[in-house]
Amino acid sequence: MSALQKAYFSLFLAIGWIGNAHAILPIEQLDLYKGANAYLVQTKTLPMVDIEVSIDAGDRYDPNGKSGLADMTAALMNYGVRNSKGVLTEAQIADEIADLGANIGLSVSGERAILRIRSLSRKDLRDRAVQLASAMLSAPIYDPKIVEREKQRTMTSLLEAETKPEFVLEKRFKKSVYGSYPLAETPSVKSVSAINSNDLKQFHQQFYRGDRMIVSIVGDVDRAQANEIVQGLLMRVPESGAPIAKLPELAKSPVEPLDQREIQIPFDSQQAHIAMGMTAVARNNPDYFPLLVGNYILGGGGFVSRLMSEVREKRGLAYSVFSYFAPGQENGIFQAGLQTKNDQAILALEVMSSTIAKFIADGPSQAELLAAKSNLVNGYPLRIDNNRKLLDNVSSIAWNKLPLDTMEVWTKQVEAVSLEQVTNAFQKYLAMDRMKIVVLGAKK
Repeated sequence: MSALQKAYFSLFLAIGWIGNAHAILPIEQLDLYKGANAYLVQTKTLPMVDIEVSIDAGDRYDPNGKSGLADMTAALMNYGVRNSKGVLTEAQIADEIADLGANIGLSVSGERAILRIRSLSRKDLRDRAVQLASAMLSAPIYDPKIVEREKQRTMTSLLEAETKPEFVLEKRFKKSVYGSYPLAETPSVKSVSAINSNDLKQFHQQFYRGDRMIVSIVGDVDRAQANEIVQGLLMRVPESGAPIAKLPELAKSPVEPLDQREIQIPFDSQQAHIAMGMTAVARNNPDYFPLLVGNYILGGGGFVSRLMSEVREKRGLAYSVFSYFAPGQENGIFQAGLQTKNDQAILALEVMSSTIAKFIADGPSQAELLAAKSNLVNGYPLRIDNNRKLLDNVSSIAWNKLPLDTMEVWTKQVEAVSLEQVTNAFQKYLAMDRMKIVVLGAKK
C-alpha cells in the first residue's frame, strides 16, 4: 500500500469513526420478567456493562412523621444481606465489590429508588456482581444495631445541614411549592429518630417487587446476556404484592396574596439566597420541548441566558442566576434562583421577577430561538458520549414511559420548536401571581 493509499485509508477510518460516534444506538425492549420491564443498548466500545434498577419507591411514599424512610431503606440495603450461602455483612459486601473491581450504588429521589451496577462484562465477574445486587434487592437484613448507628449519622448530618443556607432555602421552597403533596416533606431529626428496623423491613417488603421495577442495561452484552442479567437480578424478588394506596394529585399552585406567596427567612448569612417557582409539567407532556428550548433562553443557557444578562451583566447583582424545569413521571416544578448581597436582595428579586414576567408575556426573539436550538442540537452528542450518560437517558425514557426512539428524534423535536409554541407553553404553565418566593438572609 502506497503512502497516499495509506493516507486515504486513515481518512476513511477517521470519517467512519466520527460518523459512528454521533450515531444513536437503538434501545431494545427485553423480555418481561417478574412484572418488570427491561431495556438494553448494546455498546462494544469498552468491556463494561452498566445496569440500573429503578424502583417505584421514592420519597413520595414516606409515611407521615417518618420522612426519610425511603432513603434509609435503600441506603442500608448494602449493610448486610442474606444470600443462598448465608449472611453477608457490610464488610464482606464491601470486600466483594472491591474484589470485583465493580461499583454498586444506591440513591433515592422523590419518585424512585435506584440501584446501579458497573462491572466488567466478563461473565464470571458480571455474574458475581449481579448476584450481590440481587441479594440487596431481595433480602437486606436491616440489623437493628446498624440501623441505630446509621440513624445517628443521619441525624448528625441533618443538624449540620440546618446551618447551611442552601439546605434551609430548598427545604422551605419545597414546602411552599408542593403544599400538602408528600414531596413537600424533608427528613428531619424528629422524623428520622422515629424510624426503626421494622419500618425499613416493611417498606422494603411493600415496595421492592418486580411490578414496581424497571431494569436498564447499557454495555458490552447481547440480548440473551441482558435477559440473563435481568433474571439474575430479579430472581428472588416477588412479582407483585398488596395494593398500594394511590398518591394524591399534585394541586396546581393557587393564586395567593403577595404576603403569602413571599416568605422571608432570617438567617445569619453573608448573602441572601432567593428561590422562586411553581408546579409545572411531567416529562411526557407534549409541551416539554417548547419549555426546554424556552428555558435555555430564559435561564438555562448560562452566560447567554436573559436572566444572566439582566441580573449579572447589566447590573452586577449576582455571580450566577438560573432557571430550570424539573419534570418527572407524573409532575414537575419550575424553579429560578440566585444569591446576592443582603442589601441587594429586593432589587435582585425585582429584576429576576420582571425578566421572567417579560419572557412569559412576550416570549423569545427569533434570533434567541435559533441560537438556543443550535446550542442544544450541537451539544446533544455530549449528552450520550459514554455508557453512564446513555444509561441516564435510557433510564429516563423507560421511567417516564417515552417512545423508545426518543434519543433518535430528540434533535428533530428541538429543531421543530417555534416561537409561538414557546410563548404559548410558558403562558400556559407559568404565571407570576402563582409563583412561590422564598428569600433567606440577614435582616436588613
